[in-house]
Amino acid sequence: MANQTTVKREVLAQKIADKFDLPKKTAVEILNYFVELVSSNLKSGNKVKLPGFGTFKVRERKARTALNPKTGEKITVPATKVPKFTPAKELKALFK
Repeated sequence: MANQTTVKREVLAQKIADKFDLPKKTAVEILNYFVELVSSNLKSGNKVKLPGFGTFKVRERKARTALNPKTGEKITVPATKVPKFTPAKELKALFK
């Protein structure tokens, strides 16, 4: 696999600012608001669907038994809810 670079929020905000001729501060606020909107909708139990990109939803993980790697002792991991992203077929097609 080729070297990967992590693209951070600041870089994304700068690209948005450049594309739409906005101050970087405004682009950061827009990006932060988008993340806040997705997060609050997920917390409320809603799906967030972005056609051509993918769907964010909350998935339930069942309780399970696991092993403590240090002691080998069995422990119970409680059920939990976790966010999940499913890419749209258009996004998946970019990697074929």
